[in-house]
Amino acid sequence: MGDILNEAYGVVQCKECPWYKSCVMPMKFTAEDLRRQMESQVQSGSAAMPNDVGLQNLLSNMATSAQNSLLEGCPIFIDRLRNSPELAQQLKQIMQNWGKEEKLDNPNK
Repeated sequence: MGDILNEAYGVVQCKECPWYKSCVMPMKFTAEDLRRQMESQVQSGSAAMPNDVGLQNLLSNMATSAQNSLLEGCPIFIDRLRNSPELAQQLKQIMQNWGKEEKLDNPNK
C-alpha cells in the first residue's frame, strides 16, 4: 500500500512542478553573462575589473566548461535519480548507446 501512495504522491508532485515535462536542460550562460556579473560586482565596489585579454579568454573558457558539465534539473527528477541507482544506470546506458541503434537499423549511415 505504501508503494502505491508513494507513486501517487510522485505523480501529483511532478504535475504540480514548474518544470513539468521539462525535467532537464543545460544551463545557459555565456562569457558575456560572466563579464556582466563581474562588472556588477565592480560597480558595487567589491572587486576591480581589469581589462585584460587573458581574463576575457579565461571567462570564455570557464563559461564553455561549465556549460559542458553543469545541468539544471527539476528537483523531483534529481531526487528520483538519487533514490534509484537503477534508473540512473538505465539513463547512463541510454546515453552511452545513443545513436548506435540508428546505425544498426540503417547500415548505410
